Amino acid sequence: MMIGGRTVLVCDCAGSVALDGAALGAACGARGAVAVHSQLCRSQLDRFEAALAASGGAPLLVACTQEAPLFREIAADRAPDAALGFTNIRERAGWSDEGADALPKIAALLAEAALPIPPTGALSLTSNGVCLVYGSDERAVEAGRTLAKHLDVTVLLTAPRDVAPPPVMDVALFRGRIRAARGWVGAFEIVVDDYAPALPSARGALAFEPARHGASARCDLILDLTGGAPLFPAHGRRDGYLRADPGNPAQVAHALLDLINLVGEFEKPLFVDYKPDLCAHSRSRKTGCSRCLDVCPTGAITPNGDVVAIDPHVCAGCGSCASVCPTGAATYALPPAATVYERLRTLLTTHAKAGGVAPALLIHDPRHGEELIGLIARHGRGLPARVIPFALNEVTQTGFDLFALALAYGCTHVRVLTGPENVGETAGLASQIGLAEAALSGLGYGSGRVGVIESRDPDAVAAELWSLPAVAPHRAGMFLPMGSKRSVTMLALRHLHSAAPAPVEVLPLPPGAPFGRVAVDVAGCTLCLSCVGACPTGALLDNADKPMLSFAQDACVQCGLCKTTCPEKVITLVPEIDFRDRARGASVVKEEEPYCCVSCGKPFATKSSIEKIVATLAGKHWMFATPEAANRIRMCEDCRVQDQFAQGGAPFALGQPRVTRTTDDDLRERDEAERAAAAGKPH
Repeated sequence: MMIGGRTVLVCDCAGSVALDGAALGAACGARGAVAVHSQLCRSQLDRFEAALAASGGAPLLVACTQEAPLFREIAADRAPDAALGFTNIRERAGWSDEGADALPKIAALLAEAALPIPPTGALSLTSNGVCLVYGSDERAVEAGRTLAKHLDVTVLLTAPRDVAPPPVMDVALFRGRIRAARGWVGAFEIVVDDYAPALPSARGALAFEPARHGASARCDLILDLTGGAPLFPAHGRRDGYLRADPGNPAQVAHALLDLINLVGEFEKPLFVDYKPDLCAHSRSRKTGCSRCLDVCPTGAITPNGDVVAIDPHVCAGCGSCASVCPTGAATYALPPAATVYERLRTLLTTHAKAGGVAPALLIHDPRHGEELIGLIARHGRGLPARVIPFALNEVTQTGFDLFALALAYGCTHVRVLTGPENVGETAGLASQIGLAEAALSGLGYGSGRVGVIESRDPDAVAAELWSLPAVAPHRAGMFLPMGSKRSVTMLALRHLHSAAPAPVEVLPLPPGAPFGRVAVDVAGCTLCLSCVGACPTGALLDNADKPMLSFAQDACVQCGLCKTTCPEKVITLVPEIDFRDRARGASVVKEEEPYCCVSCGKPFATKSSIEKIVATLAGKHWMFATPEAANRIRMCEDCRVQDQFAQGGAPFALGQPRVTRTTDDDLRERDEAERAAAAGKPH
């Protein structure tokens, strides 16, 4: 069977998965019945080899992940250049109490897996094996001595007490307390207080030389066995920094094994694609959007003038910044958002064409999620036939755009399965789910459509999935997810609005939502247009031909820079989504006829601006104390200067310039004094 240019091999795993070749072929849009194998990895392995030989280098998709190592080994020997892909239809669909009804889901999973995934950029990191072991007692010394057989090790003991000297100084021993640490694998930098080398003459317990503060050092790897506070935020995601409980030998042993393997050159994915020209962080030293800064757990994002800087070495790839970014300046790149959107559309449209009804989407990661799904399938009821698993590199990369798109493509529910690795990283995800719930409730879909399943217990996860409430399916959209993140979100929302049980023209949203309008008190607005210069998205517009302020609601991300910049303080943010057609274009907020110079008649300002300045300064400021002086406010810049000189002569003159004295002046005065003295006259 061919799907998307890939040859697909399907196996029912010794008959444990109910598969009808004819029905599957029809569901996948294939011509005729699909060949369903039973033991592709054992007695029918020759069929895989034959498909490999016949592919001619074309991509090959095998509906089995358990035996992927075997298939790769054979492919490496027979066809090294063959592109292999694998997908799991057994635990995710076939092994279920509703496995007989899972054909639409199986077809959807195959169609999704056949899509090409673009490559992701990578960052090169190098570790030479210089390792710091940071602890407080003999356990740190012993760990250092063990690692010294493989790495270049230094042991730093903080507040050591009665630590026996090792019989052989095969590692460098120091005392000290790490005051500051930064960096990543291959490039850590630390600052140490109370730093002192160990004395070789110590007898019963380690002794040290006189201490000093502020010592600095560099290393490639850090093993933290202090049992105290970690050196880095979100320490579990800092590459090259391993922290283990010194009282847990299994944890320590695991950390030692990991460190030994962290030597050489590594490639780290570039998780986030950042476009600074779309960033709404700041303008003119006034802060607008700080959503990514607020949710980044590792501190990889820092302010950088009007934009932010994302350090790819520190970024751990949680995707929270991409989840909350309202403009699409930060997008997740593993894979790109466009690929995720197309995967979702393919999955759900194929499911619908194959006869699937009322699907529910289970978003999970490849680690915690796939393990739990496997346990549910092997030891429980499996996944319900209508629950479709959707794997992402990180569940925290999901946002309002993906939730809206899933519902628009026909899902009745979306559940996000979080795991132990997501502890402390779900603030952005929670805000996005709250926004989705507010929007869906406001359109009449009710609450509970989007939620989180936070559990390590497969039985608890299965119970929640099997108890999803039955709701009437709504009309699914078939639109292409084209354009920016914001464009795709609005496409999904407009479809949901058209199919909503209780549609409203204007949907109120909670504070902080990245959709809305700006309300301007036009009576107090002087059309200074400071807000236009501050707006990072072009939602506020001016007119080169006349004093005018316009607003395009579709572009507004509610960053608040216009409100902060406005000198008259007449702008208020109103979070909402306006589904009316007029919200798609720019509408005039305020316009005036230009104010003309009272002297030459040239337009040079707005009437409200001039009137406000006159009311503020005329007769109240010494420069405009007289009616004639106050009238200059009503003049253009040229006429104002001419009138100033005509009425006041040279207003900027400071008297006659001083005459420069020269040597001749001194000589002349001396000669005059001598002549006066000779004549007996006073000088």
